[in-house]
Amino acid sequence: MHELSLCQAIADTVSRHADGRRVERVDVRIGHLRQVVPDSLQFSWQLLIEDTELDGATLVVDYVPAVITCRACGAETTLEMAIMLCPHCDCADVTLVSGEEFQITSIDRVHEVC
Repeated sequence: MHELSLCQAIADTVSRHADGRRVERVDVRIGHLRQVVPDSLQFSWQLLIEDTELDGATLVVDYVPAVITCRACGAETTLEMAIMLCPHCDCADVTLVSGEEFQITSIDRVHEVC
């Protein structure tokens, strides 16, 4: 279950950048080729943040499809399976456009009022 280790990496990074303020929401982009199971990711997040400074923070995931461009015919294809082959001309000379992302795109913190 690599979702647990992914969530640990997210939580560690968010904690470092939270500057001691409570975090309400964390937005991440995760590519299809990372093979993340959405329910497992959310379960792991809740498990990891319970009774920590991130407790109550919502994890919002933008799942990015795997997209390739064929160098032979120029076709751009969204992959359903991780087979790096152009479905239009069967060429294996393709460029990966998206699908390997693993990025924290925003951290929404509560701003303390003095």
